[in-house]
Amino acid sequence: MSARHPLLFVSHGAPDVLLRPAATVALWADLGRRLPRPRAILVVSAHWAARQPTVSTVSVPATIHDFGGFPEPLYAMEYPAPGAPDVAARVRDALVAAGLPCAEVPDRGLDHGAWIPLKAMYPAADIPVVQLALQPHAGPDWHRRIGTALRGLRDEGVLILASGAITHNFGWLDWSGGGEPLPQAKAFADWVGAAVARNDRPTLLEYRRQSPLGAAAHPSEEHLLPLFVTLGAADPDEIALRLEPEFTYGGLAMDAYLWQKDSIIPYTPEP
Repeated sequence: MSARHPLLFVSHGAPDVLLRPAATVALWADLGRRLPRPRAILVVSAHWAARQPTVSTVSVPATIHDFGGFPEPLYAMEYPAPGAPDVAARVRDALVAAGLPCAEVPDRGLDHGAWIPLKAMYPAADIPVVQLALQPHAGPDWHRRIGTALRGLRDEGVLILASGAITHNFGWLDWSGGGEPLPQAKAFADWVGAAVARNDRPTLLEYRRQSPLGAAAHPSEEHLLPLFVTLGAADPDEIALRLEPEFTYGGLAMDAYLWQKDSIIPYTPEP
């Protein structure tokens, strides 16, 4: 059996992160250069929700500009990666085999939670990409179950890329773009980091009860739910590497988490 492909969660931040390339974009580009090249990418993004797990079988996914109020150059950006109908079928089969539902749609494109980080990681847009919808009403453990069902895709050279946010409270943001990280945002990001370092998945699954800042960091859950997909897709004893590029707009922790226990060439952050 070939080496198990790494598994990645990223905080995708505000869409204009690509127009202000700093530490986060540099990290994504470095990951794209140095991780083993996947044969396909499965994205679980905070920006596609459905009543049940739903996979896109589109062959040529459009670039969706699902945001407003940002500079015009952002709307001109495209990410013309091919789709991955074969991987979509594997996703469906894996979920059904695990006793989970899975619907299909033939025309869902790539939302900004997918193409924003991918544009920095794989700018040639030459790796097939498929998206899977999450279920914001269903909670963390449901998404852990989805990830567990999909774990085997890692043995087939598929990069599972979960795209959300470690902190996502608009009331915490300083839109002037300056200043130090908001203390509450840093505290919650560090709380998550400590729980991941302990591999304390039960505590993470109960983050709204276990952390005094859990509900404030995520007034709604959709941006943290992709993290639980990665917790499920990781082996039980596999501990993630925390990557901390920066905070944007004061309140957005741009942390990424990388699981790579069986990778041929483990990724290490550059000094």
